[in-house]
Amino acid sequence: MGNICRSPAGEIIFQDLLEKHQQTGFIDCDSAGTIGYHQGKKPDSRMSETLKLRGYRVFGSARQISSQDLDRFDLILTMDHENYKNVNKLCKNPAQRQKIRRFTDFCSQSQHHEVPDPYYGGHEGFELVADLLEDGCQGLLTHLRQKGSL
Repeated sequence: MGNICRSPAGEIIFQDLLEKHQQTGFIDCDSAGTIGYHQGKKPDSRMSETLKLRGYRVFGSARQISSQDLDRFDLILTMDHENYKNVNKLCKNPAQRQKIRRFTDFCSQSQHHEVPDPYYGGHEGFELVADLLEDGCQGLLTHLRQKGSL
């Protein structure tokens, strides 16, 4: 929603995965929220700490998705049903709508249908989000390889 927990963590994890597999420069990866409330802020400190303890370098600042993103990117991933609906409202045509997928479509180790928002919860919620994101990012990398994008 606000681009300070789940989506920037996903971007960080996926960028790290691309670097480890020497795929940087082939994929333009970015994160954005569907509301502008946290625009310009760094990732949530609790999410950042969770990622740092897993060995990730934390970077980025919040921004709001725009309709131009639906033209710029080939794939738009959403973390939950509400964000999926919000992004779909930005679509101007069926081609843009086909780019939108749920992040959990790429998870293979979990049966979650959404990446839950950990903002109002405790440490366990941030750990769960990191687990889901690591799983989904690996699945996304596999998907892009199979599709011939890498």
